[in-house]
Amino acid sequence: MNNLPKRKSIRMAGYDYSAPGAYFITVCVADRRAILWNVGAATSRPSLSLIGSVVQTAIEQIPQHYPMITVDKYCIMPDHIHMILSVNTDVDGRQIAAPTVSTAIGQMKRWVSVQLGRSIWQKSFIDRVIRNDKGYQAIWEYIENNPIKTDTAYDIPDFENM
Repeated sequence: MNNLPKRKSIRMAGYDYSAPGAYFITVCVADRRAILWNVGAATSRPSLSLIGSVVQTAIEQIPQHYPMITVDKYCIMPDHIHMILSVNTDVDGRQIAAPTVSTAIGQMKRWVSVQLGRSIWQKSFIDRVIRNDKGYQAIWEYIENNPIKTDTAYDIPDFENM
């Protein structure tokens, strides 16, 4: 008998995550290990570690695997990544079969794991549906400014009501 607690779903109940729209995604490294940046670099701007460079390649390849998904903005922090993913329509505004956000993120995490020979990821990921232009802009700015902060904590602001 399995006595482990049942994992609570963090996805919005009944929401179609393959629907056209923008999504704010946060993916964390297991145990919050700070392995994505070079530590103690002599520059004022942090540089990606070898592992961070593999993660960057994986993020940039998402649209190659899933043409209906674009990565509008991303940043790689020492122990997590933030992205804005958009599921798009065709030029006539029609929805074309698109994978779910979970499928795209899962594939990205698996590709990194295969390249490294091991998984570095925490289970699942955090997502927020971006509801409007104001929220999109606030999240864009948050991602843009996140690497400048000295604290690596991922206290994600509440963008729900924007």
